[in-house]
Amino acid sequence: MYPIDFFFRAARRYPDRVALDGPRGQITYRRLADEVRALAAALQELDPAPQSRVGICAGNSERHILALLAVLASGKTWVPLNYRSSAPEIARIVNAVEPTLLIADEIGAPLLPSTAATRVRLDDTGPGISLASLLASHAGKSPLRHELPRDATQAIKFTGGTTGLPKGVMQPYRAWNAGIVNQIACWGLTHEDRYVVAAPVTHGTGTYLLPVLAQGGTHLLLDGSGPQAVTRAFRERGGTLSFMPPTLIYMIMAQPGVSRADFPKLRNLIYGGAPMPREQIDKARAFFGPVVGTTYGQTEAPQIVTALNPADMEDPANRGSVGRCTWFSDLAIMAPDGRELPAGEAGEVVVRGDLVMSGYWRLREKTEQTLAGGWLHTGDVGLLDERGYLFIKDRLRDVIITGGFNVYPVDVENALSSHPAVYESSVFGLPDPKWGEAVHAAVQFHRGMHAEPEALQAHVRALLGPVQTPKHIHVHASLPRSSVGKVLKNAVRDAAIKETQDHEQNA
Repeated sequence: MYPIDFFFRAARRYPDRVALDGPRGQITYRRLADEVRALAAALQELDPAPQSRVGICAGNSERHILALLAVLASGKTWVPLNYRSSAPEIARIVNAVEPTLLIADEIGAPLLPSTAATRVRLDDTGPGISLASLLASHAGKSPLRHELPRDATQAIKFTGGTTGLPKGVMQPYRAWNAGIVNQIACWGLTHEDRYVVAAPVTHGTGTYLLPVLAQGGTHLLLDGSGPQAVTRAFRERGGTLSFMPPTLIYMIMAQPGVSRADFPKLRNLIYGGAPMPREQIDKARAFFGPVVGTTYGQTEAPQIVTALNPADMEDPANRGSVGRCTWFSDLAIMAPDGRELPAGEAGEVVVRGDLVMSGYWRLREKTEQTLAGGWLHTGDVGLLDERGYLFIKDRLRDVIITGGFNVYPVDVENALSSHPAVYESSVFGLPDPKWGEAVHAAVQFHRGMHAEPEALQAHVRALLGPVQTPKHIHVHASLPRSSVGKVLKNAVRDAAIKETQDHEQNA
C-alpha cells in the first residue's frame, strides 16, 4: 500500500464529503480524486520516469495540495520548496536534487532558478504550462501505477534546523505509512475532523495532510495569515484540530478579546517544531482547555516518533515530556560508547523502525554516521522515565560545559520563561577564559514588559542554582527566527559575540 492509497480509499468511501475548504470554495473528495488522477497522468506524460523529483514552491492553497497529491499518485518524489526561504537557498536545493518538473504559484515562481526542468504554474499567469490546461487535457485519465518497494523515496525534505547546513532527507513510503497510521491513532481522527492549515504545507502541516484525508476529514485553508485568520477558522468554520509552532500559539493567546469561546470545537491543539516550557503549557491549557498535545520527531523520522495527547497531558508529571514511542518504531537512550542506558539516565536519543529515513540525498558518509549500528542517531539529549515517557534535554552540540558541569540550555530556557516578563528565550554557551564556556541567554520580553538582567539572573538562580544561571543576558526586541518560526541559535549566538566584542572594545 502506498501513502496516496489512503486518500483514494477515503474518496471512494466519502465521495460527497468536503476534502478541501478554502477561499476559492469547497472541493469534494470525488472532484479532488478526479483532479489528482488527471494531474498525475499529466505529470507522467511530461516525464514518464518513476521516482523522478518534482519541486513544488507555493503558498498554502487548494491547488498546492492538489499538486502534492498528484506527485504522490504519479510515483514521483516530492521536493517541498518553502516559499519563505530565500531564492539562493531554493536554488541550492533545486541544483542538488535536479528535478525534472517544477510547480509553482505566483508567490513561488519568482524564487525558482533557471533550470531545464519543465515548469507547471498553479495560477493563470506567468511562464510554464498551466494547471488548468493539464486538468482539461487529461480529464478522465488515470496515472500508471508503478510497483515500487516500501523503501522507495516518497519525498526528499531538506532539514530546516537552527544550526548546520541543511541536508536532503530521503523519506521512504514505509515512513509515510507509519506516520499516517500513528497520526490517526494518536489523535483519534475521524471524518468529522476539520484541520486548520495554520503552518506551511511544506513543513509540519504536510504530515497531517494524508491522515486527515484518510479518515474523510476536511482541511480548512485560511483566508488570510497570522493569528487572526487562524482564530476565525476555529470560531467561524468549526476547526477541530491544528498543528502549529509555539510562537503562533502565543500570538493567538495574546490577541485582545480572544478567549476559549473562540475555539468551540477544538479538541487537538498540537504544538511542535520547538519546545514549549512547562509554564507556557500550563498557560495554553488554561486558555484553550484540555486540548493541548505534542509530538517529537525529526525530518529524519518525521513528526511522530513519540506523542503526548491531551489525555496524557492531564497528568502534570507528563507535561515536561514529549510522550511515549508510537507504533512501528523503537526508541532508546544511548551512551557515547553505544550502551543503551537505563531509565532516568540522560544520553542520546536513538530511533529505529519504519519511521526512519533511508538516508541523506547523495551524502553517503553522513548517512552512515547518522544511521550507525542500525539506529538513527538524532543528536538530541534526552532520558526515558520508568513509564517510557521521553524528556528531551537538548541537542548534543548545544550542551554547555561550564566549569566541568553540563548545563542543558532547555532547563535554563524553561526557568527564564517562567518569569512573567519573558516571552521567549534562547540559551547558549560562549568561550570563557575562566569557565571554559559561560552560559549566555538572549531574551525577548512580552509587549510592554521589561525586566533588568540582574532580576532575571536572580530568578534563574533561585530555581536552578548558580551553575546554570546565565553570566550574561542579551535583550532582543525580537529574537531572530527561521522561515518556520524557530529561533535561530546561530544568529542569536553571533549577535551575542558581536555585542560582547563591542563592549570589550569600548571598555
